[in-house]
Amino acid sequence: MKNKIKYCEFNIDTACVEVKLTDGTMVSIDCIAVENEYANNMYEVSELDYLIYNEPISYVKLLLSGKMEEYLRESTDYTPLANLR
Repeated sequence: MKNKIKYCEFNIDTACVEVKLTDGTMVSIDCIAVENEYANNMYEVSELDYLIYNEPISYVKLLLSGKMEEYLRESTDYTPLANLR
C-alpha cells in the first residue's frame, strides 16, 4: 500500500474498522463481512475479535496485505468437539 495508516479505530456502532490514511483517504472495513470470509469456526472469530478491539492496525495490515488467512491458520489452535470424545 502506497499510503500509510495514520489512524485506525473500531466503531462498535457500525461494526467497522475506520481507517484514515496519510493522504487523507478514509476507509471503512466491514468486520462482519471479513469474519464471514475468513473465519471458519468460533476460535477464528474470537481471534479476529481480539484484533479488532485490541490491535485494529494489525487487523487492517493483515487484511490489506492478504495475509489474514495465513495468520488465522498459524495463530488459532483448537480441537473440534468431535475429537474430544
